[in-house]
Amino acid sequence: MPDDDAHATRSYYDCATKSEDARLTRHQLEFDMTIRYLEAYLPSTGRILEIGAATGRYTAWLAKRGHHVTAVDLSKSLLDQCKRRLEDDGLTENVRCYAADARDLTSIPGTDFDTVLLMGPLYHLTLGRNRLVALRESVARLRPGGILISALISRYGILGHLLKHVPQWIEDQQTVRSIIDHGHDPEDAHTTGFHGYYAITDEIIPLHEQAGLETLLLAGVEPAISADDESYNALTGGRRAMWLDLLFEVSREPSVVASSRHLLYVGRKPR
Repeated sequence: MPDDDAHATRSYYDCATKSEDARLTRHQLEFDMTIRYLEAYLPSTGRILEIGAATGRYTAWLAKRGHHVTAVDLSKSLLDQCKRRLEDDGLTENVRCYAADARDLTSIPGTDFDTVLLMGPLYHLTLGRNRLVALRESVARLRPGGILISALISRYGILGHLLKHVPQWIEDQQTVRSIIDHGHDPEDAHTTGFHGYYAITDEIIPLHEQAGLETLLLAGVEPAISADDESYNALTGGRRAMWLDLLFEVSREPSVVASSRHLLYVGRKPR
């Protein structure tokens, strides 16, 4: 896999803006659970650096809550959609958007953010040293005592999704072994689709602590559902709220964390 993943990732999202915009509608538990953790760890108001803002689903939610958001993404197409969402919702006043690589935030103003959300880059950077650079760039922008929340994709949690939606994946044994053994596509692969890194849970806390964070938690944001988004999406009203309460309660249970497709790390920059 090439050292610089930026071109492949940018090209993918520039061509998949509509699909990405609808992703959290398809995966509603991921969105609802992430919001629960944001509610639990964000200050009531504050300055937030959101890296990997995509089309602005979380950006809009943050702005509605009164936060001042600096939204960053590698893809200009995603950012354009983010801006349209903010304009449609009348939320542009407290949001500034920038196109940048998570590994180099020199063009982004501010070094005293209350919270950094790193909501995508860590599962697109295939080399460990690049993930560490991105984390250190993020930590450098946090005020002492500030919170960093990052999203990752579980190497084993994706298997249910692949079995359900891409069952032919198993026939490409070179790719299967590369992802299971190394967390990414084979080095000689010419990937035109999703260009990802899939983490194992044991590496996540040490990586973040190497970047200078104190760990608060590691959770799975789709606990217990594997690839069955439809059953959760169909829930409404009080029953949906009760299921979300229960799944939030078990989301940090070690026996289910790795089975979630998406993982959420929460850490604090030492005072």
